[in-house]
Amino acid sequence: MIALTIKALVPVVLLIALGYALKRTVITAESFWPEAERLSYRVLLPALFLHSLATADTDDLPVRALAAVLIASTVAVAVLVVACRPMLRLRDDAFTSVFQGSIRFNNYIGVTIAGGLFGTKGIAFAAVCNAAIVPTVNVLCVLVFARFGSARPSLSGVVKQLVTNPLILACAGGILLQALDLSLPPGIAPAIQALGAAAMPLGLLCIGAALRFGAARSWTAPILASSSAKFALMPAATFLAAQVVGLGSHALIIAVLFQALPTASSSYIMARQLGGDAPLMAGITATQTLLGIAAVPLVVALVPA
Repeated sequence: MIALTIKALVPVVLLIALGYALKRTVITAESFWPEAERLSYRVLLPALFLHSLATADTDDLPVRALAAVLIASTVAVAVLVVACRPMLRLRDDAFTSVFQGSIRFNNYIGVTIAGGLFGTKGIAFAAVCNAAIVPTVNVLCVLVFARFGSARPSLSGVVKQLVTNPLILACAGGILLQALDLSLPPGIAPAIQALGAAAMPLGLLCIGAALRFGAARSWTAPILASSSAKFALMPAATFLAAQVVGLGSHALIIAVLFQALPTASSSYIMARQLGGDAPLMAGITATQTLLGIAAVPLVVALVPA
């Protein structure tokens, strides 16, 4: 299992490294990469989620049990991180970055590894994970930004953030199509599928471009706190929740895998847009991406097959 996980991570690491190199050699314009991130976040990734959720073969998957485990573990860790905020002695905007680093996950890496481990069944598992975690994480993060971010929105602003989030809308659309047993229109489905296929490579390139190694060394305590929650506390909470509901072996591996993934580059975008500490978020993202190369295979290897 650990060999398969490392094998699945190799193209991920190579694309991240390519993004890092491109940003510093070929595509050096500062204006390009934020726009590429925005394209991926608002168009490509939603297309991937919508198509994968609408077309996923979930008949043989423990959808409800898997979703319950993921939502319960995410909420539990989120509550614990907020409860521990006074001990961290951080500014409010810095805490939002630690919070995101503790519960957000990198969809691109998760889908890639799940597909590498279990093929099309792994992609279906990944779709269920995204359907459960993406809305949960986005709701929690928007609420935390509303309380601790420097640009604190009103109640109507919070509601607007929730109902207009492209990832939440895409997941809701895919879940609705799946629940109603409806298909995407023949002329539209291939276009959405093609857009979704571009999400992972572009997203991974953007992650590489966003890496800031110098900045990552400047915030040892916040990075340590968020990474401990992400790579230790979250997988442990997921494993315990899975034992309670009796989640099967493959579903258990995927659940723990997704909860042990490093935080996403979209965390940086949200930090910039909602009044968080964006430089700290970049440092957390860079460090967790590197730590994930060792942490993700290790966590997966520790799950009983």
